[in-house]
Amino acid sequence: MRRADRLFQIIQILRRARGPLTADAVAAELETSKRTVYRDVAALIGQRVPIRGEAGIGYVLEGGFDLPPLMLTSDEIEAAVLGAQWVAARGDPALAKAAQDLIAKIGVAVPERLRSFLLEPASVSAPVRARTEDRLDIAQVRAWIHAGRKIRLRYLDEAGRETRRVIWPVVVGYFEATRMLVAWCELRGDFRRFRTDRVAEAVFLDERHGERRDALRARWRRALAQDASARGAETA
Repeated sequence: MRRADRLFQIIQILRRARGPLTADAVAAELETSKRTVYRDVAALIGQRVPIRGEAGIGYVLEGGFDLPPLMLTSDEIEAAVLGAQWVAARGDPALAKAAQDLIAKIGVAVPERLRSFLLEPASVSAPVRARTEDRLDIAQVRAWIHAGRKIRLRYLDEAGRETRRVIWPVVVGYFEATRMLVAWCELRGDFRRFRTDRVAEAVFLDERHGERRDALRARWRRALAQDASARGAETA
């Protein structure tokens, strides 16, 4: 790997890390020596890249720093295109359009020598099977997730029985044949999944549920982990 590419990759590694990374961890990912990482980090710091390092703890890329836009490698271009193709075929109409726009923007911005990775990628998204129809506006659901607002549902279960619920939307899951809305359900006092094709009516309320979006999602993830642990104990 050229040194310029290695310096770029070190910034990428530190940027995506959730905490400090040791020189050993960086060297392992780059398949180089720890001594080389030390030299490269010193060179980056000399170029005023805001990397902070503490002995025994690791390196951190401080906030506020970013690379010039769309300095993408060939693998990153293929990853972006593959992901955008998947979303364009399976996302709600607003996300599908955004995915198509993303591919077009990447095509304009990447250099000519990398354009073949965009136009003729080695990986393609599989065709979509028949999908059920959403019975509520998924773009508005996503907006309500970000805004921390409630939704009132009339919902039909598999047998067609109707319940009325007020939910705190957490995340939309995109599957091959349908979409799933994960939410905190006030009726059940727990997290529930709702198939979007079984929603009989959705009223988007102005009322906020009052819990931070990251805290609500973290609570859902803990519930998922507890369920998985319980299932593992049952099968042990």
